[in-house]
Amino acid sequence: MEEEYRGTFMTVKGWEKANDRLTSRHLESKLQQQCVQWFRWQYPRFEKLLFAVPNGGSRSKVEAGIMQAEGVMPGVADLILLLSRCGYNALCIEMKTEIRGSKQNDNQRAWQKAVEENGSKYVVCRTIDSFMTEVKLYMRDYDF
Repeated sequence: MEEEYRGTFMTVKGWEKANDRLTSRHLESKLQQQCVQWFRWQYPRFEKLLFAVPNGGSRSKVEAGIMQAEGVMPGVADLILLLSRCGYNALCIEMKTEIRGSKQNDNQRAWQKAVEENGSKYVVCRTIDSFMTEVKLYMRDYDF
């Protein structure tokens, strides 16, 4: 059922031109929204298995403490595809922009190591094209 996505995607540079005040975090959010939109269009059968992990953002100390007690872990990937494929337990996707300085922090690298050691695939995607490529590779040979 694989077809080409006919939606429009704005490149990171396009977002920068559209609003110079957008931060790297906002650009990453827009990129992630585009990726989720594409995935849900491309693989509607699995749309509920791709989800975001709300680890970022500003929170009060009380709210941060509550979330930590509930199990929030620093460094968890932005998106997780909870579908066993290609010998992996899941696909963990960290979104980063192409802006200089947009890189994994120590917590993210530690979490990547932990999930890879336990049978999941972890990728860093900086563009919609890299996201589509990684997902298509992960979903290859799937009987739709």
